[in-house]
Amino acid sequence: MSTYDVIVLGTGGIGSAAAFHLAQRNVKVLGLDRFPGGHANGSSHGQTRIIRKAYFEHADYVPLLIRAYELWADLEERSSEKLYHEVGLIEVGPPDGIVVPGVLASACQHQLRVDELSDQEVAERFSGFAVPEGNVAVFEQNAGFLMVERCVLAHLSEANKLGAELRTGEVVLDWQASHRGVTVRTDKGTYAAQKLVVAAGPWSKELLVGLGVKLRVLRKHLHWYACDDPRYRADNGCPGYFYETPAGCFYGFPQIDEQGVKVADHTGGTEIRDPLTDDRCTEPRDVSRAEAFLRQYLPGVSTTSNQHAVCYYTMSPDDHFIVDRHPEHDNVVFAAGLSGHGFKFASVLGEVLAELTTSGRTTTPIEFLRLGRFGS
Repeated sequence: MSTYDVIVLGTGGIGSAAAFHLAQRNVKVLGLDRFPGGHANGSSHGQTRIIRKAYFEHADYVPLLIRAYELWADLEERSSEKLYHEVGLIEVGPPDGIVVPGVLASACQHQLRVDELSDQEVAERFSGFAVPEGNVAVFEQNAGFLMVERCVLAHLSEANKLGAELRTGEVVLDWQASHRGVTVRTDKGTYAAQKLVVAAGPWSKELLVGLGVKLRVLRKHLHWYACDDPRYRADNGCPGYFYETPAGCFYGFPQIDEQGVKVADHTGGTEIRDPLTDDRCTEPRDVSRAEAFLRQYLPGVSTTSNQHAVCYYTMSPDDHFIVDRHPEHDNVVFAAGLSGHGFKFASVLGEVLAELTTSGRTTTPIEFLRLGRFGS
């Protein structure tokens, strides 16, 4: 039986970062995954992910984001790979809604620069975006997008350079833990270690037992639409965008290649049991919602579909991450329930998991993400 200091279950967005940060600490680490790095079967794919600091979801995320930016920059330098593109982010919604007030509150609390834009300023700077009457807009320059698959592959490559062993094509069947260590059984063999990190994305609810909270997996669609309007090109100054509308919240990215403009519905989603058995087909209702959004708010973008992909949100009961130690096993730590907004944090969550594993504590303020908030 092969023996390691730490085994990481899942080497997607969070697991790849955890494997890197563990290897950086001279830990003998094994990463296990059913799929190869950068795969399109879970949550960490689809070309791009927004990253922003003025976090409307909860101001307590901002210190994590500040560290995440530092760590993404470090990974870029190590890998000589362009991972982050600062194109800015325009966010639009009602003045008494969730998004814009949340952005402004986070910016005020953490002294972040966010520009409040009038209708005329939006028309002058970002004429491709419509701001409905009664809505307001804000712009965060220090925001942009991460190249999601490249980030995962960069973390895995750097982890491997530092001695991490990465095994793919192995299905984890189960794991057991005691005060003596952990064992992980796959369809290819059995492995032992002192400690375990679980970063299994949509498979977390099967691999994490005893948490006392329900994790739901939602199918989410990503769409790319043809566009010949230069106003929506990233190299022409077009930012990413996030809209809070009466129909729900929609987000997307400027055109960066021939696939066109990317748009996705952040709200709703179809609950599924297992990504492996999901048919991943388009859903007419989702397509009609995305196209109706484009017609109303990004009128220069066509509704000619160029590409479609599916990813999965693993939802916690309160839509916030759960990052902690397993309640029954001190030598098992995990990150789960990232609820559709976790990838931008992958770099810092990997560091947090490595710190919790190796020293039992972290200086990163994650108390608001602990399991105990559910009373478990």
